[in-house]
Amino acid sequence: MSKTKTASTPAAKKPKKTKALPTQEEIAIRAYQIYTERGYAPGNPLEDWVRAERELNEGLSKPRRKSKIVSIAA
Repeated sequence: MSKTKTASTPAAKKPKKTKALPTQEEIAIRAYQIYTERGYAPGNPLEDWVRAERELNEGLSKPRRKSKIVSIAA
């Protein structure tokens, strides 16, 4: 009796949880934070918006890390 291989069915994949893209309000808030972090100095609002959008989108794929502020005493 010959043995025949049966095609194995692929394991059912769990659907990935997709996070919603940031809203315009969230992007606007982050862009304003960037502006305030700059000390309210003039800049390019479009660049702030694009940076905010990029940061928020990157935050969807990996956890955000807070930067450490180190003060150096003279």
